[in-house]
Amino acid sequence: MTPRVTPLETTPPRLTPEERAVRRADLLAAAAGALLVIVAAVVGTVIERANGSLHVNWPPLYASWFPHLGPGTPAALAVAVLVIAYGPPLAARLPWRGLVLMSWAASMAWTWSLALIDGWQTGVARRLTTEYEYLTVIRRFDDLGPALRDFTHHILNNAPDHWPAHVAGHPPAAVLTFVGLDRIGLGGGAWAGIWCITVGTSAAAAVLIALRALTDEPTARRAAPFLVLVPAAVWVGTSADGYFAAVAAWSLALLALAATHRTLPHLPPGGAPLRAAAALASGLLLGLTCYLSYGLTLIVLIAAAVLLITGSARPLPLLLAGAAAVAAVFTLAGFNWWEGYHLLVERYYQGAAGVRPYAYWVWGNLACAVLITGLATVAGLRRALAAAPTALRRLRPSAGPLRTPSDRLVVLVLAALLALLAADLSGMSKAETERIWLPFAVWLPAACALLPAARRRPWLTAQAALALLLNHLLYTGW
Repeated sequence: MTPRVTPLETTPPRLTPEERAVRRADLLAAAAGALLVIVAAVVGTVIERANGSLHVNWPPLYASWFPHLGPGTPAALAVAVLVIAYGPPLAARLPWRGLVLMSWAASMAWTWSLALIDGWQTGVARRLTTEYEYLTVIRRFDDLGPALRDFTHHILNNAPDHWPAHVAGHPPAAVLTFVGLDRIGLGGGAWAGIWCITVGTSAAAAVLIALRALTDEPTARRAAPFLVLVPAAVWVGTSADGYFAAVAAWSLALLALAATHRTLPHLPPGGAPLRAAAALASGLLLGLTCYLSYGLTLIVLIAAAVLLITGSARPLPLLLAGAAAVAAVFTLAGFNWWEGYHLLVERYYQGAAGVRPYAYWVWGNLACAVLITGLATVAGLRRALAAAPTALRRLRPSAGPLRTPSDRLVVLVLAALLALLAADLSGMSKAETERIWLPFAVWLPAACALLPAARRRPWLTAQAALALLLNHLLYTGW
C-alpha cells in the first residue's frame, strides 16, 4: 500500500504575515550589520591612506589582506558542515552533560581547524612569541617577588626596560599564567597556544551552563550550535584574550549556579554547601579576571544581571570574599592595581591610541563586533532589543520575577551588550577589539536562541561562511 501523505508532509507550514514581517526584520538587521562593516572598511581605508592614523592595514580589523589556504582548511570545512547539519538535532536530544562536553569539543575542533589554516608555526606556535607578547619577558620573572613589586615601574614607554605592549597593558596575572606554564615544563609558544585554545574554547561550555541556569534547558540547547560555530574562534585561536574570556565566563556560570535553586533540583539537603562553594569559586575567578585585564572589570555588569535575573543576593558575600582574596594576594605581593591602571592609561596614549581617531573607532569597533559575533547574532540581538521593553518592565519590583525564559535571556544578552558598549565609549578600546572584546562577545550569540527553528541552519551557514572567509582572506594580527 502507498503510505498516506498529509499536506503537512508535502508542503512547509505557511507563515503568518506577522511571522514574515519578523523574518524580514531579521534579514534587514543582518544586512545593516553587513553594511556597517562595508562602510567601516571603506571609510577606514580612506582615512588610513590619507594620514595613517588608524594604524591598521585592513580597517576595521588589525589584519592584512592575505588570501590563502592551509592544512586546517579541509578540517574547518568539515567541522562547519557537521555542525550545520547535525548540530541542531544533536543539541536537542543529547543528554545534558554530553551536550556540554560535546559543545566544548566541537568549539575546540572549530578553533583548532581555523588556527591551522595559517599552519602550525604561524597559526599556533609563534602567535604568542612576537615582540608584543608575554613570552618575551618570562625570564624577567625568575625572581617573582621583586618582579611583582617592580611591575608598575616598567609600564610607561619611557620607563627603563619597559614592558612589551601586552604585558604593560594588563595586570600581572596575564603574564604570570605563562610564567607558570614555563615553570611546570610547558614553556614556549606551542604550549602557550595549546593552553589558550584549550581553555578559551571552554567558554562555550560555560555560557551553555549559565544559560540553562538562568533561562531553561530548551533555550540553552537552541543556543548551543551558535556558541560553537562563532566567528570569534578566529581570534580565540590563538590569543590570550580567548583564555581571559573563558575565565570570565566560568566565573559567571558558577555565579548563575550559586544564585538559583532551579539548576540544582536533585541535590540532597547538603546541596547548600555546593552552592556556597560555587559562589566562592565564582568570586575567585572574578578576582582573577580583573587581574588578567583591567577592562574586564566591566564583567560586573553581567554579574549584576545574573543576580537580577535570579532575584537572589545570597551568593554576593562569598562572591565578594573570593574577589577580595585575589586582590589581597596581589596587593600583598606588591602590585597596586589602581597605580597600574592609571599608568596604563598614560602608556595607552603614548602609543598608537594617541593618534587613532575616536570619531572613527567609536563606531568602527562595532563593525568589529559584527565580524566576531556574526550576522546571525545581529539578527538575534534585533529580536532581543525588540523584546527588551517588555522584559525590562518586568524587572520592576511590583512585576515580580522575570516570568519567561525569553525575558531572562533578553536581560542577560542586554547586559553583555551594555558591557561592550561601555568599553566602546570609554575610548580605551580604539581598534583591536576583535580580540579585546572576546569576553563580552562570547555571550552575544546566546541571542540566536530567539531565532526560529526553521532558520537555524541558514543562520549557522552564515556564521561559518563569515569565519571561513575571514581566516582564508586575511592574516589576523596578535
